[in-house]
Amino acid sequence: MKKITIGEAARQSGVKVPTIRYYESIGLLAEPDRSEGNQRSYEQSHVHRLAFIRHARELGFEVDAIRTLLALQDDPHQSCASADAIAKARLVEVEQRIRSLTALKAELEMMVESGGHGRIDQCRVIEVLADHGQCMHPRH
Repeated sequence: MKKITIGEAARQSGVKVPTIRYYESIGLLAEPDRSEGNQRSYEQSHVHRLAFIRHARELGFEVDAIRTLLALQDDPHQSCASADAIAKARLVEVEQRIRSLTALKAELEMMVESGGHGRIDQCRVIEVLADHGQCMHPRH
């Protein structure tokens, strides 16, 4: 098996070097063997795991969910139900975020459409920002 440096693992996986070290420190990635010069020496399996983590992070999965997904991946004979449940939970979060962003967009459109006329003391943008009670967007 060909061993590669952390820089090469970063290049191949699309994960930055400090992030690779972080993933090792929190146990998402097993620490690789070390060379005689005490440099990390990665294998292709590390690169594949890093790419999996990167993709999961891009999809917004939290570290704990990724940890569970990796454990499932490490034992491929298990039922897919746990992975499905994690993905469904993420989908619910995304749908909630979309609803929130849609409400935010509508509020901003209303602020912009009714603003820009007259003086600041009549400005809808300033009024809404000063008094959340006038805002249609739900509080977080």
